[in-house]
Amino acid sequence: MTANQKVDSKKKSASEAFVNAFGGYPIGYGVGIIVLPLSLGWIQEDPLVANLAITLVYAIVSFVRSYFLRRTFEKYGIDDNFIRIGKKIILKIIKGVRR
Repeated sequence: MTANQKVDSKKKSASEAFVNAFGGYPIGYGVGIIVLPLSLGWIQEDPLVANLAITLVYAIVSFVRSYFLRRTFEKYGIDDNFIRIGKKIILKIIKGVRR
């Protein structure tokens, strides 16, 4: 493995971590809007089980999000940094709009 491949791998990991971390906030917020009101009465009746169930829901959503992003990065061979990927996507959208 050359030094350039190692740097590219670090860029890829950083891009994936960035997307995962900052993509997790809106997903977690949406899950909270759905899960917390549904569990309001349950929290008062049995707080331990309710908290364990809510934590399990968040953990499952986090796992699925991480798995999906990892598979997406691998499938499309995303080894550029996140900014280059964003530019490519924006250029494709612009080309599609101009047609």
